[in-house]
Amino acid sequence: MSVPQRYGITVPFDGVPLHAHREWFEEIAALGYTDLWSAESGGADAFTPLALAAAWTPSLRLGTAIVPAYTRGAATLAETVASMVQAAPGRFALGIGTSSNVIVENWNGIPFEEPYRRVRDTIRFLRTSLAGEKVTHEYDTFAVKGFRLGIRVDEIPPILVAALRPGMLRLAGREGDGAIINWLSADDVKTVVPHVGEDKEIVARIFVLPTDDEEVVRYIGKRAIAAYINVPVYAAFHAWLGRGETLQPMWDAWKAGDREAATAAIPDELVDALIVHGTPAQIREHLDRYVANGVTTPAPAFLAGPDDARRALREAAPNAS
Repeated sequence: MSVPQRYGITVPFDGVPLHAHREWFEEIAALGYTDLWSAESGGADAFTPLALAAAWTPSLRLGTAIVPAYTRGAATLAETVASMVQAAPGRFALGIGTSSNVIVENWNGIPFEEPYRRVRDTIRFLRTSLAGEKVTHEYDTFAVKGFRLGIRVDEIPPILVAALRPGMLRLAGREGDGAIINWLSADDVKTVVPHVGEDKEIVARIFVLPTDDEEVVRYIGKRAIAAYINVPVYAAFHAWLGRGETLQPMWDAWKAGDREAATAAIPDELVDALIVHGTPAQIREHLDRYVANGVTTPAPAFLAGPDDARRALREAAPNAS
């Protein structure tokens, strides 16, 4: 079995109200993209943009990248997933992961404990409940007593796991249908993918800054990197990738409360590795490197306002000349 090559886009777009996304979604389909992958990290929730797309664009596959395993109760999550499966039969994929202590604990007041087991338990619960079985079970990280899903789904959707380091990557391959990867270079993909295993989908959120203005790239890119790679789960990921020595000055300055020094400590070379930027041809070439190294479904996320994002969407399209 080989995994088909797909081409996704991260949605929704910054600065575009959800009700105004219809023409964007229709154009995405016309441009040759196959998927929409929603984000959930302080803006729109993961499901509402996809529910709209289910009605507006019947050709696109719809996926969450990602839903945190902690922030919805087990039954509520099963109900939401089943609703999306009914809204878009055969076109929905669930991406689930730990998220981070910032989102889970700081923003939602939920202890960020036993993340590996929490994701594993959630996958197992979802597979059982979506199959129509009554669930009474004491999982390691939560318990469910007497729940049976009240709507029928004809098939369990693909479940992909947001994964960074080997343990979660192996879980993605063993109990999931693939992995969702994030904040890594094209070369890093070669380190990550073998832990998932063969014949598994690899979705990658890839941050794209559609400009060849180096000053703008450095300014925006370094701030984006600082905001993410100081979060403990991403710091541990990049340490595992071998960037500990490179990033230690940034981590030290950040812990000391000096945000400007932390940002300044990020090497230009790291921006070039983690942020896709440049001319349209350079952006397409860089995205192609992710695919060549094992990504089956790139899902670019544009670090740009609506006008620049719309232009980049067209220039990076699968059917662009």
